[in-house]
Amino acid sequence: MLGVIGGTLLLGSDIIHELEEKVVSTKYGDVRCYVGDFVVLMRHGTNQEIPPHRVNHKANIWALKMMGVEKVVSINSTGSLKEEIKPNSILIPHDFVCFWDVPTFYEDRVHHALPEIDEEMRKRLIESANGIGNVYENGVYVQTKGPRLETKAEVRVLSTFGDVVGMTFASEATLCAEVGIPIASICSVDNYAHGIKGRITMDEIFKSAKANQQRILSVLNKYINKIP
Repeated sequence: MLGVIGGTLLLGSDIIHELEEKVVSTKYGDVRCYVGDFVVLMRHGTNQEIPPHRVNHKANIWALKMMGVEKVVSINSTGSLKEEIKPNSILIPHDFVCFWDVPTFYEDRVHHALPEIDEEMRKRLIESANGIGNVYENGVYVQTKGPRLETKAEVRVLSTFGDVVGMTFASEATLCAEVGIPIASICSVDNYAHGIKGRITMDEIFKSAKANQQRILSVLNKYINKIP
């Protein structure tokens, strides 16, 4: 079974209308999901009430594991760290970086997981995005803690080794690695990070994310329909 983790870009979308709402109780907390032929989990809650630094990633990934999810597609809103990666585009990352507060299920014993983005899933996502336009087939996702955006100085540093910046995917990918679930990401590039090209506002970010929503959903639907 496929699991889809999303945020703003899935809010109010047709993809969850035919799924059954369900609350899954885990040892890390309760998780509200939408269940059918696949599972959709809204990381920020059904009303977007959970800020990025308060997302219960452990409960989310554990709930997917309990439901028998075998692969996860994570949909992420991101800011561009490079002038050539333009807003209103899609990026399929091949790797990620997170130096801050990486979550783990192994708080009390040593376990060295090998986190990575699944290459087969990545290729299928790229195929699903074929013909949609403004798609970057590689890139490094950098996760910061949030909820604030990054300073101009931080963006200059992050841009030396990353391509887009967000606040959630690396945590999800790390925990998926610990429980043996392959994961890949569809990144909606919604804005330039602070200082790349002038100032940004949250209204501009949300407006751009909304404009990119149907393209993201098109890629996701094609991916789902291609699953054997």
